[in-house]
Order: sequence, then C-alpha cells, then structure tokens
Amino acid sequence: MVMFDSFRRSWGAASLMAVLVFVAGCGRQSEPASTTYPIASAPPVQVEPLKATKLELPPLFRDIEKRTFQFFWDTTSEINGLTPDRFPSRPFASIASVGFALTAYPIGIENGWVSRRQAVDRTLTTLKFFRDIPSGPQATEKGAYNGFYYHFLDMDTGHRYQSWVELSSVDTALLMMGVLFAQSYYDRDDPREKQIRDLADELYKRVDWTWLQRNKPLISMGWFPESGFIQHDWTGYNEAMLLYVLAMASPTHPVEPAAWSVWTRTYNDVWGVYQGEEYLAFGPLFGHQYSHVWIDFRGIQDDYMRERGIDYFENSRRAAYAQRAYAIANPMKWEDYGPEVWGLTASDGPQQTLQEYRGEQRQFRHYSARGAGLRDTFDDGTIAPTAAIASLPFAPEIVIPSTVALHERYGEFLYSSYGFLDSFNPSFTYDIPLKTGRLVPGEGWVASDYIGIDQGPILAMISNYRNDFVWNVMKKNKYIRDGLQKAGFKGGWLEPVKEGEEPATQPKPQTQSEKDAATARALGEAESRATRASQSPKPTPETPQKSK
Repeated sequence: MVMFDSFRRSWGAASLMAVLVFVAGCGRQSEPASTTYPIASAPPVQVEPLKATKLELPPLFRDIEKRTFQFFWDTTSEINGLTPDRFPSRPFASIASVGFALTAYPIGIENGWVSRRQAVDRTLTTLKFFRDIPSGPQATEKGAYNGFYYHFLDMDTGHRYQSWVELSSVDTALLMMGVLFAQSYYDRDDPREKQIRDLADELYKRVDWTWLQRNKPLISMGWFPESGFIQHDWTGYNEAMLLYVLAMASPTHPVEPAAWSVWTRTYNDVWGVYQGEEYLAFGPLFGHQYSHVWIDFRGIQDDYMRERGIDYFENSRRAAYAQRAYAIANPMKWEDYGPEVWGLTASDGPQQTLQEYRGEQRQFRHYSARGAGLRDTFDDGTIAPTAAIASLPFAPEIVIPSTVALHERYGEFLYSSYGFLDSFNPSFTYDIPLKTGRLVPGEGWVASDYIGIDQGPILAMISNYRNDFVWNVMKKNKYIRDGLQKAGFKGGWLEPVKEGEEPATQPKPQTQSEKDAATARALGEAESRATRASQSPKPTPETPQKSK
C-alpha cells in the first residue's frame, strides 16, 4: 500500500483508483451509483440564488481553531519550516501540509496567537529552505525537480523521503497556494516582508507546469526518477481545480487555457442526482473543499457552471448535504451514523482487513480515500471530523450541530491537544493488530494521529466562515485572478467594483440563451430542496445525548 500512499489524494483518475483502491480489497460499495442525467434531458429552470446562512458559532469553534493552529505552529520545524505529514508519529514532511501551515500562520497573527514578527520569521525560514532544496533528476539526495517538489520529504534534509515517493503536481500546487497566500498577506513596506513576496514569486515562477504535460493540454499527476511520468492526467472533477488555476496563470511556464475546457469535458460523467441532491459529484469531501480553502467561488462561474445555473460553492454545499443524507440512510448499517455523525473523506483507518460485520464480510482499510457519490464510493464505517467541519462555510446549519455532537459524544477520546484526532470508527471492535490508532472499550477504533492535510482545511474554513479571511487575502493575488479568468470565470468579485459598492457574491442573472442552455435544471431540483428542507436541523447548536 505504499504506492497508494504516494497517490493518496489522487482519487480523480478512475482507472488509477480501480487499481490502487478498489482492487486493494474486494469491498462492497455502499449503494449503486445514481443515474447521470445528460444536459439535454429536461427544460431549463431558473435557479433560486443561494441565500447566505450566517449562524453564530458556539465557543467550541474558537477552541478548535486555537488547537488546530497550534498543531502547525508546534509540530513544524523551526530550523527549516517543514511540517510533518502527521503527528505524533512524524515519519516525513508533507509539502501539502507546508502549504496549509503557511496559510495557518497569518490566521494565528489575526487571532493574536503569534506575533507578526514570529510568523514572518517562520515563513522566511520555510521559503528560503524550499528555495535551496537540492534539485535535479537524480533519485536520491534531491527534493525537487523543474520547480516541483516530492510529495514527502525527509524532515531534516528536505530530500525525497523514499523511492516510492513521487514528484507530485497536485501537492506542489497545494504548497504553492500557501506560498502565494503568504505573498499576498505580508504586504507591509518592510524589508523582510518584501523578501517573503520576492521569494514567493521566485518559487512560483520556477514551477514548469508544461514539463508535466505528456498529453497536452492536461497535466500529469507526477513523475518518478526511476520510471518517468505518471501516465494518468488530472481530469475533472476533483481537487485539482486549484492546480489548473495556478498552471494557467504562470508568468513563466503557463499551460494553455484550453486545459480548463478539456478538464471540464468529463464533468457530465459525474453530474447527476445522488441522495436527493443534483450536483457535480466526487465521493470524498476533500475534493469539494481543497480549492475552496483559498478561492472564494461564491458568485463566480466558468462556462460549465453557467450552463448549470449554480456555482462551485453551491455545488460543494450540495455535496455536504448528500453525504449527510447518505449517513442518515446508512445503507451498510454502520454504528452511530445519523444526522449529526457523518463525513467521509481521505483519512486514517484501523487496518487493511476483511472482517465479519452483521453476518457478512466487510472490507476495512487503513489510510484510504473514503466517500459516497455517483462513482467514488467506499465506506468502512470510518468518520473523519475534517469532512464535516471543513464544510462549515457551505452548510453551517448542518455542520455546527454535527461538530458539537462529535465533541460531546466522542470528545473524551477523540479531542485532544490539537483538536480532533484524524478519524474514528465505532463499528470496528475487532481484536486484531492495528495499522494505527487504538481500540477504546465500548467505543470502537480511534486514530492516534493528527494529519496536516486534514487539519489545514478545518482551520482555514472556520476562518473563512467567520470573516472570509483567507478568501479575501487571496483575492488580492494577481496570479489567482489571472488563472480564474483564463479558465473563463466571470462575475462576482472578479468584476470591477465601483467605489462604495460591495463585491457581488452571487452569479449575475442568466440571459435567455444561458437559461436555454441549462437544460437539466428541472431534474432533481424539487426533490433536492424538499429533502434539504425535511432534513435540516433547526439553526441552533443543540447537543444530543449519545445513544449507544
């Protein structure tokens, strides 16, 4: 499974996952995929604008923020700025975790948890180290090549961790989002903050996105010095939206804007109705969250979403509701699933094993992508708190009660120094050797680690919900704006704002031709709204008692 670990966030390529995930063990899927409805199957319907729901956060969320911030501040090396993939076991650094750490430091400044000077010191240390990491095509003693970095690095040297680790395009993109966030945040007329901005520019301009274009205009998932380019390209829909935005905006090695059209060409394969929601589906929730950590998709649309009459933010909202509805339906009869206990994403799990559960053989996994959707479905009863909590901006009315319930029901063994541990599984009670974590008598399995790429979205998305902080900083970045515009995004905050006006957060009204193009809007919409209305809790963070 080390090969899967090196591609652990690459659920997007169906053929790759068929090998790395589903063939890893013959697990039962949660339920058959729903029908995918083509665009031309129904008359157009005008979609009601999304009405923002702003609910007050209970004090628990401030505690989650502080603890999650401390994960990044305490575990990151003060010497080189490398952030471990996981803690307390810290076998290697994750470049994606570094991207989230660079984003976490300004959140700490704004909340008074660290001084600006401390954060500037840490950020400069990090950027200088990445500037100086040995680069080249050699298999050992190098950490980068052509501006890309290896997925996992030695915590001390910054060299490629082991031979199974790939030079990763999407993890480099996650790192670069943190780098550019730092560039836009540290904007003072100060020599050290100017150095941050210059280093960020240098690192971003180094990335040769065109080098990984084996099948233009798409971008490969990565490269191995031993075997060459990974044959699978990033095709939609998944977390690699941010990768193409960055690649198209590059001032030195840009990919052509046609990449976005080809990227979205496969969307219709995963557009349909699932659990009463009509949306662009992707099973694990991280695919609906990662790009949204840094980019505010409210009110901006590319050609595809203009046809559908929604935006990617509303799409992620529906994905969260679909996962919650799946947990309520609970077709596999896992323990504790319900309106407050839901959320499947990539996370730790107890072990790769087959065990008897309710009279049948069930597959369980250790680290794996988990999800529920039209295609990408694997569920072994393992819930990851990050899946729900990082959906806070999309659907606070269901996320707030869920977060409070997770803390009240499981906090005694799931909530600790750095917030929520990565995951837990109340259905796994088998006395067998575990890959990670521990069994809690009467409660099931619980992870023993925090994972950086699951911690990061929790912290950033709570911040975005409170005051749009990460989003607003990134709106100032010229590269992000340019990449979105090259992808065809229009409207909302991308449009010029007149003095005294507020930036738009909703799509402009559709023209008649755009309405006519949106021929699938009737399908599933009434059912979706009815399901949402019947299942939505009251907007108060009431805490139910645990029922076991």
